[in-house]
Amino acid sequence: MPPIINAQRISKSFGAAPLFEEISFTISEDERIGLIGPNGSGKSTLMRILAGELEPDAGDVATRKRARIAYVEQQSDFPEDFTVRQVIARALQRTDVPDGEREGRLVESLGRAGFSDQEPASQTSAVDALAGSLSGGWRKRLAIVEALVQHPDVLLLDEPTNHLDLEGIEWLEALLAAAPFACVVVSHDRYFLQAVAGKVVELSRAYPEGLLSVAGDYTAFLERKEEFLHAQARRQESLENRVRHEIEWLRRGAKARTRKSKARIDKAGQLIADLGDLNARTRTAPVDIDFSSTERRTKRLIELEELGFEIDGRMLFRDLNFLLTAGKRVGLVGPNGSGKTTLLRLLTGELAPTRGQVRRAEMLRVVYFDQNRPLDTTVTLRRALAPESDSVIYQDRVIHVASWAARFLFTSEQLNQPVARLSGGERARVLIAQLMLHPADVLLLDEPTNDLDIPTLEILEESLMEFPGALMLVTHDRYMLDRISESVLGLDGTGRAAVFADYTQWEDWVEAQDGRNTRLQVGMSEASRGKASENVGEANQIKKKLSYLEAREYATLEERITEAEESLRQKRDAAEDPAIASDAARLLAAHNELDHAQENVDRLYERWSELEEKQG
Repeated sequence: MPPIINAQRISKSFGAAPLFEEISFTISEDERIGLIGPNGSGKSTLMRILAGELEPDAGDVATRKRARIAYVEQQSDFPEDFTVRQVIARALQRTDVPDGEREGRLVESLGRAGFSDQEPASQTSAVDALAGSLSGGWRKRLAIVEALVQHPDVLLLDEPTNHLDLEGIEWLEALLAAAPFACVVVSHDRYFLQAVAGKVVELSRAYPEGLLSVAGDYTAFLERKEEFLHAQARRQESLENRVRHEIEWLRRGAKARTRKSKARIDKAGQLIADLGDLNARTRTAPVDIDFSSTERRTKRLIELEELGFEIDGRMLFRDLNFLLTAGKRVGLVGPNGSGKTTLLRLLTGELAPTRGQVRRAEMLRVVYFDQNRPLDTTVTLRRALAPESDSVIYQDRVIHVASWAARFLFTSEQLNQPVARLSGGERARVLIAQLMLHPADVLLLDEPTNDLDIPTLEILEESLMEFPGALMLVTHDRYMLDRISESVLGLDGTGRAAVFADYTQWEDWVEAQDGRNTRLQVGMSEASRGKASENVGEANQIKKKLSYLEAREYATLEERITEAEESLRQKRDAAEDPAIASDAARLLAAHNELDHAQENVDRLYERWSELEEKQG
């Protein structure tokens, strides 16, 4: 069967700068594709082209006849006067669902998305609430349900995890795992990619074809990418040596009077051009992130005593006692609306508690990353980076704004562009650049990972690991949360709060408190939902002592060992075949294969033992 969407040799530019050139991208039945790439590589533009909302400058996009494509953009906006019910009712009108079944389908789909449980303190039914009044996470859920009720053949999701809380991300993982359609997801959430993607495509000018496509999960992609980069580095080194040799030959005064000399001169020119192209593609500079601390020696920085906060008659949290000390890295978790941002604003002093108190060390310097990113979009990038002059002062050094901009991968040409023209990831880098100018005792980061590409996330993680002050981090990126936080402060949204060793322990506590599994699934059959819940339950049992990737590895080890033992049996039979007993070469090759098969079985059993021991 032909692909549902087949894009061949498409190109797209904005202004003089090409986003991508002559790339090919196909989507086939039941494929789960994770689309990644550096900020500015054109991922969102490619998604709009695949959705049919934007025409490429060159190339062809063919869509299978009568194929239904649903596209959920990064920002989920709805008409101001539309309720949740009206949003889904409008979507159902575009389908062939009979009128008499639409109300049942509407209630069922929204219920599975969790809207029946949303904001229990509200006097308005969740399905009758205004869509525009929902939080970012619930708007994202609504946008996904709006796409699902249209029964798409292909679902395109652009950064769906940006506004979802951790529970919402797990809900989406379960949904996509059991979905009867193909999907393409733009995401920089590495755990999410590992759980969802069956193929990973990285869009980047670093690759000769403009992208690297690898069948397999995110771990398989990383392995294949490492192999590619290693081979490319070897080719680059070989080209450099050959070009150096040809340049020396040309300098000795090569005469183009013979056919052979002309050919060699042409070949030398081609080698130089190839090397220039390779250097241009591989020339990358990482973002330089380094938060400054004040080097203060005070140990106790912020102390919360019987802290509580109530809003509109709803208690977000109560009786919270917590001590934030220098060098402590804390992850702050909880569902949307549980009060995470409110707690950060209490720590900064922007809000006053309704109960208890917040004690801060004298002259405490707090730097706060606001998830709403309050940047003045009317000013130029130059003024956003250096508001008062053409230089900044960083760690007691004066740095010109052009050099400061280059540190965050901005070009000199961009300095006079308005901030409004920057992408979400570029705006996040501007905000990080602003925060880095202020030495801090305490860093409060509210969803700093939204829109950042994976290389920038890795550098941000390294910087936060090295920051000597205190850190409180709100993030939906479970990989960053696991890596950065030494403990987790959990808010459950009903007033309860507690401290945990890690996110897994927090999940177990929430489930124990509720007495049920809170993961929700949308648009799944009863049988699929039961199987997904069973799988999630098994994964939770394993995850108590194992990391996310280790749990997934553990779940497949038994099958891999069975396959490895069968391969070993076949290799043993081949080595003992009388037909090759007198053929020394074939006998040697058969025994080498037998040895490798035995080593593979031993390695898998050793890994099984390691994970069993770690799980306890």
